[in-house]
Amino acid sequence: MATNRTLTMIKPDAVAKGLTSAILEKISSSGFRIIALKMTQLTLSDANKFYEIHKEKDFYGDLCIFMSSGPIVAAILEKENAVSDFRKLVGSTDPSEAAVGTLRKLFAESKSKNAVHGSDSDDNARIESGFHFSRREQFS
Repeated sequence: MATNRTLTMIKPDAVAKGLTSAILEKISSSGFRIIALKMTQLTLSDANKFYEIHKEKDFYGDLCIFMSSGPIVAAILEKENAVSDFRKLVGSTDPSEAAVGTLRKLFAESKSKNAVHGSDSDDNARIESGFHFSRREQFS
């Protein structure tokens, strides 16, 4: 069953470049409602835990180091068909292959510094949202 919530993280590269406001504006203007929002910095241990589903993949170590390299902005977004609609808005992992107007086409530097994370399933959206936000930090 599809949910109406998803999680995004504005990654350290985009935060460092001062793109947080522009990314949040694009998200909001695309019909998503932000119901939880915080700036934080993942420890390496946090990043390892968050991306544990990728631990067998070649990019896992570098991803965890990158994601703990600076502040991120985490947000829970609400919209009908949130996960699938946000994945479309995010665009391809490789910004050179991303569709015009997607977040990664607009804001990403490279495949590894691709500006934003978006949950890839309803189950992961719930897990990832709980990783970053307590119930009392989520507003509907």
